[in-house]
Amino acid sequence: MVATSLFAANPPKKVLIGISKIVAHPALDAVEKGIKDELAASKIAAEYDQQNANGDIGTASSISNKFKSEKVTLAVGIATPTAQSLVNTLKGTPVVFSAVTDPVKAGLVASLKKGGKMVTGVSDMTPVKQQIQLLLKIKKIKRLGHIYTSSEENAVVLAGVVKQACKELGIEYVETTVSKSSEVKEATQAIIRRVDALYISTDNTVVSAMSAVADVAVKNKVPIMSADPSSAEKYAVLAAWGFDYYKVGRATGKMIVEILKGKKPEQMPTRFMTKTSDVDLLVNLDVARKLGLTVPKDIVKSANRVVENGKLTKK
Repeated sequence: MVATSLFAANPPKKVLIGISKIVAHPALDAVEKGIKDELAASKIAAEYDQQNANGDIGTASSISNKFKSEKVTLAVGIATPTAQSLVNTLKGTPVVFSAVTDPVKAGLVASLKKGGKMVTGVSDMTPVKQQIQLLLKIKKIKRLGHIYTSSEENAVVLAGVVKQACKELGIEYVETTVSKSSEVKEATQAIIRRVDALYISTDNTVVSAMSAVADVAVKNKVPIMSADPSSAEKYAVLAAWGFDYYKVGRATGKMIVEILKGKKPEQMPTRFMTKTSDVDLLVNLDVARKLGLTVPKDIVKSANRVVENGKLTKK
């Protein structure tokens, strides 16, 4: 009887947690690690079935059905499409979402103030306008390019936020969409000569192809502002301001522990990462030099990750 032991005062002896993530990239991998570390720190002996949908909705659905047949104690959906698939398939099993931008628009919960029936989790809504304002302090821009995935709910929501931010800041917004990561390079090439800078949101499909975006941008001397500092460590991104996804994972793990110890998901509102310590700012001075830009000293000072002379320094 999974249901009765699940909500007892102590977690059941054998805990099987299914984790389904939409793609593998540094940020989502960090969420996964954070979850497992938090459960280990809470002394919960869990077994994990870790699955990667490789950006495919059909695969996400197959993973959900696998978790259903395995009767997982609890399932975790990292990113919007996998979380949606789990919620649609696992009716009597708690589902905790993580790294989901807008859980209400995604249909995961009816309100941010409380969980759904058997559903709750952690949002990674990013401070889009502030990110673009930071970019404007480094370079004056008239046109901002944005590449996003038309089939990814969180990416569409963020595209609307980026468009509105550009309007408020008096910048022309230039967009192009993709449906899979193999289209990202071509999409970048299609708009690169029409923009002064690129903005990359927490769009899993685009972030997983960040090397292609960075290659095209550097060749055309166009800076990138990214919402994902994890992938920016590896590629030629001018600046990245976003969440420490390992901490997003730890926060998700805390919610899982609470549920395993008896708390009902519907009693748990969506959690947001609101502390300054949850946010990372990366500045790449090597990229700035290549682009002939000077990063203001106060920005370099406030960054907790700085790339200079090929070396990443974490403060």
